Parts: sequence; structure tokens; C-alpha cells
Amino acid sequence: MTPPAPSPRPKSHPPTPGPDAENGAALLDEVEAFHRRFNVFPSQAAYVAVVLWDAHTHLLDAFESTPRVAFLSPEPGSGKTRALEICETLAPRPMVTVNATPAAIFRAVSGFQGGRPTILFDEIDTVFGPKAAKDNEELRGLINAGHRRTGVSYRCVGDGSNQQVQAFPSYAAVAMGGLGDLPDTIMTRSVIIRMRRRAPNEKVEPFRQRINEPEGHVLRDRLAAWAETVRERIEGAFPAMPDGITDRPADVWEPLLAVADAAGGHWPDRARAACVELVTAAKANDKGSAGIRLLTDLRQVFGGADALPTAAILNRLWALDESPWADLDGKPLDARGLAKRLREYVTADNQPIKARNVRTGTEVAKGYYATDLRDAWTRYCPPPPVQSATSATHPAQPHLTSTDAVADPPFTTPVGAATSATALRAV
Repeated sequence: MTPPAPSPRPKSHPPTPGPDAENGAALLDEVEAFHRRFNVFPSQAAYVAVVLWDAHTHLLDAFESTPRVAFLSPEPGSGKTRALEICETLAPRPMVTVNATPAAIFRAVSGFQGGRPTILFDEIDTVFGPKAAKDNEELRGLINAGHRRTGVSYRCVGDGSNQQVQAFPSYAAVAMGGLGDLPDTIMTRSVIIRMRRRAPNEKVEPFRQRINEPEGHVLRDRLAAWAETVRERIEGAFPAMPDGITDRPADVWEPLLAVADAAGGHWPDRARAACVELVTAAKANDKGSAGIRLLTDLRQVFGGADALPTAAILNRLWALDESPWADLDGKPLDARGLAKRLREYVTADNQPIKARNVRTGTEVAKGYYATDLRDAWTRYCPPPPVQSATSATHPAQPHLTSTDAVADPPFTTPVGAATSATALRAV
């Protein structure tokens, strides 16, 4: 059965400011000042995003989705836990966890009697790190499903053979802190705050739970009271997005911009500036999937060539700066691995991308054609960097053509870690 077409989305418009708009702006200013006492965030945009996230947790049912906020850093001691602690004092019904099981999260979210919890997940890298991620797919699915208000997770409930399929609501606000990155599906549903260790000149107050937590709770209760005064204006409102913010980033920022519009004052402008800054930063840090990385690198390797033999492609992939292809778990990408990865994509006429015969002079070898790859490059790769007039006239790298392939060395597998990208560039 074909599902019914979704109803048309109302035209974007900000809520009409009410008499409490300035009070809302002043309240958000106080929440920001509270964060600044204890947190050093990497940018002004980060403060704006976190304050709006705090406020949106009190209005969850007014939105179609809830953004995750992820405090990530390359090293410990970067303030991630403290950021979560301050959010904990400001959010309704906080549920702080490090190692909660998916079953516990399921029941906490779907069986809430006193209200839906706000989940604050510290040390998330222990859950989704390289060694643990495959064992926590259920939790990843729950976090992803809970991004949407309609999100549910299905489980069998009952005894023995008397099992019933039951839908568990998954919608809940989630904040996370951890080292490194998260799975791509979670990253795209999150506002990413790249934390770093405080510099010597960056000072914060020590957070004393017995003293400062009650101060946060006073702000929390004021946020909850203010949320009730603007709920009707926010429900059904679709805030105008900054130019270029579409698709998943728009889903992530829509609730935060709606809160900013309801607060009024300087918050609508600050929110949109923060949106553009953080979305742009996230795109710049996004390396994409391994497949997209390969396609993007292949576009660079081909340059202006019409076709290249597989051996030439591999040698050039290994030699790319910061390329992973010379060392994939201790082994270089080989012809079979290249073919396997490219078969996942199709040509413009919907055929799998496969190696074909490539003629260079009198030699014929298996290789790939740019025409077969061009549709995938257009669909999946970020736009290529714009060449300046100087670089276009005097390119740093020689222009590649299909006949250049004969100058490449024959396909040789790098031996050990020493023969990685640096050694291969000398070949």
C-alpha cells in the first residue's frame, strides 16, 4: 500500500512576538550567564546553541523533532562532563547515565510517569568507540529514532510463546559528551560542540553542587514557566531558515530557532548566526563515509583524465596526503577492495560501477572511466574546491590525461607500515 502523501508544510514565518518577548530574551541571557560561570565553550555560537537547547527541553512536545547536542573533544579534561552537569541543572527530569542498557533507556522514555526524561549521556565514546560500537547498535537505533516525535522502537513483550509486538515511544531530548566522534547517523542529528582544554587565561568558577545546583534549578523552573507562556505560539511555527540551511541541518535547528524567535530581543539574530557557523563547521569536519571519501579522492586522482588503469589509480590513492588508502587496518587498498567499494555506486544509466578495459598506447589493462564515476561524484561528493585564476593557469600538479597512466609504476603492494603514503610518493 502506498503511504499517503504528506500534507504541505506551512509557509515559514516567525511567531508573532508577544508582550513577554523581552522577558524571554532576558531569561535566556541569564541562562547564558550561568553557563559562562562554569563552562568555556569554543565559540559564542556554542553558548547560543546550548542555551537554546536547554530551553527547548521544556517545550519538547511543541516540535516535530529534538536535536541532540554533542560535546566532543580529542582529549579528556576538556570540560565535557561539566557542560553536561550544567545542562542537568537546567533541563526537566534529567537522567544522567554512563552505561545504561538500551532496555533501561527504552523503559525510562516510554514508561515515564512523572514526565519524559532528558537523557544526559557522559563518556559516550565507551559506547560508540571502535571496539564497542558493533555491540551497541540497539542503543544507536534508539537515539536515532528518538530524534523524531513520531519515533518508536518495536520490541516483543511477553512470556514464552505468548509474545506481543509493542511499540515503545523513543522521543526524548539527549545530550552527550565523549572523546572523538560519534556514528554518522547520530552526528547528523546533533549540534556539535568541539570542546577543548581551557587555556591558562580562561577562568571559570568551581562548580559546587550543594551551592550552584539550586541556582540552576531556579533558572530551570523559570524556563519551564516561560515555556508555558509561549507554547501556543511555538506549536505549529516553522521559523525561517538562514540561506543554505536545508534538509537534516534544518530539522536540527528548527526547534532552536523557534525558541529564539519566541524569546525575541537579540536572540533571533544570534541564533541564525550561530546556526550558520556551527553547520558550516560541522560540514568542514565531516569526512563523510568511507565510500564518499573514496569517491572524493578518486575525483582528485582523475583530475582531467578520461580513464586510468587500476594500478595507476591505486598508486595515486596511496600517495594522497592524509589519505587512509595506504593503510587500512595494516593493509593497503587493493584492486579487489577498490572494486568492492565502487560496486555500491552506479553509473548515470543505473549500472554498477565496474572496471573495464583501458587502453594506454599499445597496452590494455583493467581500469575505470571518468564517465562511469561522474554521476556518483555529482550526487555524493562535496563541491570541488574553486581554483583561483593563478592556480588554473599554473596548476601545482600536472594535468592528468588518460595517457598519463603509462608513466605510473605498475601496481605494487606497499610492504608494512613503513611503505605508506610518504614512501609511495617517492615511487
